[in-house]
Amino acid sequence: MKKVSMITHAVAVSALFVLASCAVEDKMPATPPAAKAEAKAPPAAKAPAKAKVEKAGGDIGLLDTEKNYLILVTKEGKLVTLDFDQKTKVTKFTPTASKMADIGLGNSATVTYTKQGNKNIASGVEYKAKK
Repeated sequence: MKKVSMITHAVAVSALFVLASCAVEDKMPATPPAAKAEAKAPPAAKAPAKAKVEKAGGDIGLLDTEKNYLILVTKEGKLVTLDFDQKTKVTKFTPTASKMADIGLGNSATVTYTKQGNKNIASGVEYKAKK
């Protein structure tokens, strides 16, 4: 019985050494050290590019003023999802200031927006009320 206990302790200790060596194993860096030095260039060297302003025209397919987004259906049938905030300028085609809540579904609209990551952020909405 003493022999079995000794063997069990020896196996347990060796297993601990194996697990400990796996835990501290160094992995190869994904990028070579030269690339890391280039990546750490001062921020002034790489100025972020200004987001390109785009326009899309079509009809308002969905307007959610609680979650602050709208879906524009273009004349080609493409759906463009756009987020908006309090800074988004909303104007009727007969230039008068409006609110997002004033826009009705199916109204013809032109939206000015920029891409930020995977979102389209509306900066302006011009719409024409249905007759």
